[in-house]
Amino acid sequence: MNKIYNPKPTDWNQLLKRPTQTVADIEGTVADVFDAISTKGDQAVAAYTEKFDGVALDTILVSEKEIEAAVHLVSDELKDAIQLAKGNISRFHEAQKTTKVQVETMNGVDCWQEKRPIQKVGLYIPGGTAPLFSTILMLVLPAKIAGCKEIVLCSPPNAAGEIHPAILYTANLCGVTKICKVGGIQAIAGMTFGTESIPQVYKIFGPGNQFVTVAKQLATKYGVAIDMPAGPSELLIVADDSANAAYVASDLLSQAEHGKDSQVILVATSKKLIDAVELEVEKQLAVLPRVEIATEAIKNSKLIYVENDKIALNLIDEYGPEHFIVCVHDEDFYVSNVANAGSVFIGNYTPESAGDYASGTNHTLPTNGYAKNYSGVNLDTFMKNMTFQKISKQGIQAIGNAIELMAEAEGLQAHKNAVTLRLNEA
Repeated sequence: MNKIYNPKPTDWNQLLKRPTQTVADIEGTVADVFDAISTKGDQAVAAYTEKFDGVALDTILVSEKEIEAAVHLVSDELKDAIQLAKGNISRFHEAQKTTKVQVETMNGVDCWQEKRPIQKVGLYIPGGTAPLFSTILMLVLPAKIAGCKEIVLCSPPNAAGEIHPAILYTANLCGVTKICKVGGIQAIAGMTFGTESIPQVYKIFGPGNQFVTVAKQLATKYGVAIDMPAGPSELLIVADDSANAAYVASDLLSQAEHGKDSQVILVATSKKLIDAVELEVEKQLAVLPRVEIATEAIKNSKLIYVENDKIALNLIDEYGPEHFIVCVHDEDFYVSNVANAGSVFIGNYTPESAGDYASGTNHTLPTNGYAKNYSGVNLDTFMKNMTFQKISKQGIQAIGNAIELMAEAEGLQAHKNAVTLRLNEA
């Protein structure tokens, strides 16, 4: 593992660089797929599914029969775990509901704001090296609570042309309206333009590899919103001598096993802890089933020693981690002052895995430094704020002259006239 001691602030930018590829070649591939699907629909989707996923499908849509079969393939123990997580996630997102905001800004001028659900949403659920059925809980449950009418789910099929049964079970349990066997760029393009089988949506959600990330960004050029430009998973832990080295190592590895391009970082004020964590990582890594993936990710990891909490916090805010674990004596210092993080996990008994699955918070979070300007998925992500106003005769008399003066100053005579006509009759 890469150990760095007291790096200079001028070197932080290079030190904290994400292990991502350049996207020049990716952008060309994504654009080609979008062009084909926009004109050829399902035919192009099927061709790219055969090319990228190695399977020829008779139909894109998942049938009721396939869903029924999946229900029987999921163990009762896993169903119970999914139900527990569903309850916690639902409770946390239900609590995010807000009432309308209403203000009489002056006599006779009534303004208010109400929320409305996004009617059609598309969810992308990775299913490659890990079938992320937990992401369905994180996306479908707030969508249902928000009141979204149409919830379309796309997930890549395996070599047999099937979607993992846990994905189908969870999607059905949570209320997905349509499930499509399609992954990668073609899934995002399908939901962007709509095809014979895949409905067009207004906003696309969900994590994915760099191809999916670039595809989501391209979708915005066609009037489709996205949750965030989420890419490979990442974790930063800040720790001191109060931390348990085995726990810290296990958390680093929990993110490293996501993918070879994942990044994990430990920032510590203890050299002794850094050495202990390094040994624990080697020990735990050796017995992981996904050892090859985690090993590659660990090559991009950093163990960084700094002298105090203030320096550590500045470095962390410069990085803006997707997941941020705090295992230090002075938890309050970080909790109260951190500015840039997707989701924060506090104390030795709060593994990042809890947020990934069942504590209740959402695990769809900004990566690649976007925690500096994006929030993770929440109830409001599936909603729009709409403003309303109603002005009485008394109100237009009170505000009208100010509107006339401002409109005239901007040279917009029709704006002024729209008020003047009313004032003359009020």
